[in-house]
Amino acid sequence: MRSSMAVQGPVMPRRRIANELRRLREESGHTLEHVARELMISTSKLSRLENAQGSPKPRDVRDLIQFYGLAGSQLAAKLTRWVKASDEDGWWVDYSKTLPTGLDAHIAYETEASVARVYTIPVIPVLLQTRDYARAYYSTAEPWWTAGEIKQLVEVREHRKRALDEREDMDPLRLVAVTHEASIRQLVGSKSIMREQLDYLVERSTHSNIELRVFPFSTPSLFTSTGMYAYFEFPDELDDDIVNIETHAGFRYIESPETVAHYREYYEELYRHALDPEDTRSLLRKVRDESFG
Repeated sequence: MRSSMAVQGPVMPRRRIANELRRLREESGHTLEHVARELMISTSKLSRLENAQGSPKPRDVRDLIQFYGLAGSQLAAKLTRWVKASDEDGWWVDYSKTLPTGLDAHIAYETEASVARVYTIPVIPVLLQTRDYARAYYSTAEPWWTAGEIKQLVEVREHRKRALDEREDMDPLRLVAVTHEASIRQLVGSKSIMREQLDYLVERSTHSNIELRVFPFSTPSLFTSTGMYAYFEFPDELDDDIVNIETHAGFRYIESPETVAHYREYYEELYRHALDPEDTRSLLRKVRDESFG
């Protein structure tokens, strides 16, 4: 598990570059120190390149292509293309001063993923929140934000939701969301805000790329039912799945294949024990009428 560093653009091109550079060095039998010395760069800089930390520079990658004898190869062309892609700024950069720690990386993964499997407690999944619910949440649950910051944070949430409807050069994001029953009963803002929110969940959950399930109070607690996280899948077979965990201290991401695989199993357990979509909508209507009517 690692802390997310500042992320200003696409993450997956950097991960592809890192994976290939690390593979090339290991297969060649060279140490970090040897390659860094030959290229007259610091060992820490090369380590950052091999761990997808920071933005790879065209000159550094070009020198590595030469060092490994890849000039003119298909892999060299891919590496060069990925470097260019990694240098593009994401839309969230305009909000970088306001974003909580690690949210920039989370948004980057979300932007590039084909599927997001999320679990939340005790709040509604972010991509299914209404504007008023999000504003009320930031105003009450996190009262240290200024009015200006809250405005920006709500704008970020609204922008993120667009991925469910349309994306440039990609299909809309497929969202599979399991949320604890506590989230649909927890009062956020006012009863009218909650009524609108629950109605919104009923409507949005009927869209073909959105599946919403409630994990009910009647089901015994499972291993990962006490913390919020997202499991991202990507459209390119080169890109491994990744898990982002949300904590009070910010976001943390997991990329170890073994641990990621465990989280997929944990998520499937939550999914199986949650109400199916139709029963979920029935519960949403019931809570709306009984608690927020």
